[in-house]
Amino acid sequence: MFSQLEPHPADPILGLTVKFKADSHPEKINLGPGVYQDDAGHTPILDCVKAAEQLRVDKETTKAYINSAGSSLFNDRIAALNLGDHRVIRENRVRTISTPGGTGALRIAGELIRTCKSGGTIWVSDPTWANHQGVFTAAGLTVKTYPYYDYENKCLDFTAMVEALKQVPADDAVLLHACCHNPSGMDLSQEQWQEIAELARDIGFFPVVDMAYQGFGEGLEEDAYGVRLMADTVDEMILCSSCSKNFGLYRERIGACTVIGESAATADIINSVLLPIVRVNYSMPPAHGAAIVETILGSGELTAQWHGEVKNMRDRINGMRQLLVDKLIANGVTRDFSFITAQKGMFSFLGIDREQVQRLQDEFSIYIVGSSRISIAAIAPDNVDYLAQSIAKVL
Repeated sequence: MFSQLEPHPADPILGLTVKFKADSHPEKINLGPGVYQDDAGHTPILDCVKAAEQLRVDKETTKAYINSAGSSLFNDRIAALNLGDHRVIRENRVRTISTPGGTGALRIAGELIRTCKSGGTIWVSDPTWANHQGVFTAAGLTVKTYPYYDYENKCLDFTAMVEALKQVPADDAVLLHACCHNPSGMDLSQEQWQEIAELARDIGFFPVVDMAYQGFGEGLEEDAYGVRLMADTVDEMILCSSCSKNFGLYRERIGACTVIGESAATADIINSVLLPIVRVNYSMPPAHGAAIVETILGSGELTAQWHGEVKNMRDRINGMRQLLVDKLIANGVTRDFSFITAQKGMFSFLGIDREQVQRLQDEFSIYIVGSSRISIAAIAPDNVDYLAQSIAKVL
């Protein structure tokens, strides 16, 4: 059975982590993984999560299966968090299912699109999260790209993006990052979101919005602007959201796939198609993470605590962006790295070439993926001086 298999190359980011762990350099830094870290390099459990888990332990009475859609309470509360008091909820046009993380939501979205349109196409930004291509290809879709990031000028290439999206055929799907674009950190402005939403309406392409970092950009409400505007502009769309980052529930694998239909009746039909897709993939979603989130969102006290903890994470990341730029200047770097402070979320492209990336690894034990994407959350007061000094040397 297995004799014909050929070994696949290691995932670039996971492979970096293996090398990092084997490195004995006392000042080594791993800027690859996309997880939040505090100043000590630890990925903490939020205090509000600990409190919600204790409530769950005290009140849980069974480990029986739930259902393919997951907890209806979680589904309602996560949709309200993502969409706010939106008319599509009041019009009963929203159906949400729990999924194994944001990746699970994307896979279910891809299979739903393929069910609606065999051989369908989804357009993703260039660049985009490395796993988008694999997830949608595995779901049976053709993946194409539209321009997004201007590597030379370190900014959003919005003109090229718009021109490309004008050529997308009606009913093709287009994936958009809600906020904190991974990997570039460059987000659409409110005015740019308006233009993209109008394009979707006028051309008829189908929006799929990936919201993995709500709260890590400008705020929980601000980061949902594009999602809510799109829902107000088009009749149908899909939103894939994750609780990994903003709730710190990485290993609990809880996310949501939210579908908006043009009517309540259409939404019911969509839901009836979604559930069999779930059934043949993983049958039932995880319950523990969903219970934590619905408990936090159902408590005014825990919600307020969570808002504060999300703000602290966001402020730390933004502070590290500014500190890195300041330290580069202090080390005599004349190249303009101010673009780093204009970006949002956990990631940024340094804009150095692959040879320089390799030198950082070989000479200084600083691990970065070949594209020069770095996780800002891995920078801390204790390592930023060494990082800035090392970058200055390879430049």
